[in-house]
Amino acid sequence: MAERHEHYMKIALEQAETALNNGEFPVGCILVHDNTIVGQGCREHSLLVDRNELDHAEILAIRDMNSRFPDLDPSGITAYTTLEPCLMCYGALLINQISAIVYAFEDAMGGGINLPLAHLTPLYRNMEVSIFPNVMRRESLNLFKAFFQSPSCSYLQNTYLAEYTLSQE
Repeated sequence: MAERHEHYMKIALEQAETALNNGEFPVGCILVHDNTIVGQGCREHSLLVDRNELDHAEILAIRDMNSRFPDLDPSGITAYTTLEPCLMCYGALLINQISAIVYAFEDAMGGGINLPLAHLTPLYRNMEVSIFPNVMRRESLNLFKAFFQSPSCSYLQNTYLAEYTLSQE
């Protein structure tokens, strides 16, 4: 399973690198069903144009999947993302019945994976979610370091996430 996770995480990292090369926050996400990529996305025009905080990579991957495979049964989908999903993205993955999440780098400031589902309403309380952290963490960390070290970067500068990321070895 570790080999499979690394294979797909490499593709998510390519999405993140595309975002980074476009001056965006380097988050990439792919959705996989039966060894087929059914959705993909990365941050796009969110920082440079309108500081959009809704179109995260996971949301764009879900939109891509829903537009290309509207009748796809969501059971068995695994999300591969280069950064631990925030609360919004975690909720979107859950609402779309995606219950396997593989991520590379922990979001020390805004990650939502530790949300205690058992304390929520019935829709979430009974969900079983499989989480696989730190898959290709170093590679993702390097993209985030490059982002935060860039002189043209102003997004999330001087935040806990930037400081935490830059302090990692």
